[in-house]
Amino acid sequence: MTQLKKYLWLIDTISRRGEISHKELSDEWERNKDLSDYKPLHRGTFNRWRAAIYDKLGVKIECRAAGGYKYYIANPEEIDENRLKRWLLDTFSIGNIVEDNISLKDRILVDEIPSGRLHLTGLIEAMKRNCVVKIVYHSFRTGETCTAIVEPYCVKLFEGRWYLLARASGDAKPILYGLDRIQSLEIRDETFRLPKDFSAAAFFEPLYGIVSEDVQPQKIVLRAHSQHRHYVQSLPLHHSQRLIADRGDYADFELYVAPTFDFIMRILHDGAWLEVMSPASLRQAMKGWITDMADLYEDD
Repeated sequence: MTQLKKYLWLIDTISRRGEISHKELSDEWERNKDLSDYKPLHRGTFNRWRAAIYDKLGVKIECRAAGGYKYYIANPEEIDENRLKRWLLDTFSIGNIVEDNISLKDRILVDEIPSGRLHLTGLIEAMKRNCVVKIVYHSFRTGETCTAIVEPYCVKLFEGRWYLLARASGDAKPILYGLDRIQSLEIRDETFRLPKDFSAAAFFEPLYGIVSEDVQPQKIVLRAHSQHRHYVQSLPLHHSQRLIADRGDYADFELYVAPTFDFIMRILHDGAWLEVMSPASLRQAMKGWITDMADLYEDD
């Protein structure tokens, strides 16, 4: 087990319990053979891990003397407000649950991510060293296969697929590559300098997913009908989403997002349960898509 996994186990265990004593922590650790080989978690080791977790992950584990010297996460917002840390913790926690209940493998179903394993490690290594990479890439859009030398800016997981945002030699702006379409990848000795003003979070901030077009973000109001309003509220379409009205039989949500192709596809995914109320231009665009869909079935 890597040191990071041990740190994540500690964070996850304390988060789930809310408050926990060192003895309770050690008992949980000792019960897990894969983690501990049935050995206790010594206080000195625990304190070293606490310090390392704060240093490397920014998560502070403190002790409350009142009530029996219980440990707790003192800054849970560091996890709640950081997507990567939250994703790491969620993935680790779910992985542990599945691993502990492997006998139920036929009753715990997950979606397969078709990329990730093959090229993600190499890309992260290249980003760490700011090395350019040579890729052989097959485009779904053009149907052609090409070779490109690119500067890897960042990677993003979206709807079960990993994507690479990278700038190819000679291009002014970075573009997206699907990792499942990369046929081969080679890390080169040549390095590049990431633009000082580049921010992966800022690049994707106005987008629903990964499609970046010359479309400006704007205020969009969506109406979720009937019980579907609960689904939209519990799993927001975009981080800017906020509830502006709930009438019982429908609810209106306001978002500030660029109405790109993948955003339109997401709205169409919900069918008659989700309706664009404004702006009028997007509402008309949706009518066009719906009409084209209806035409496909016109002769039935």
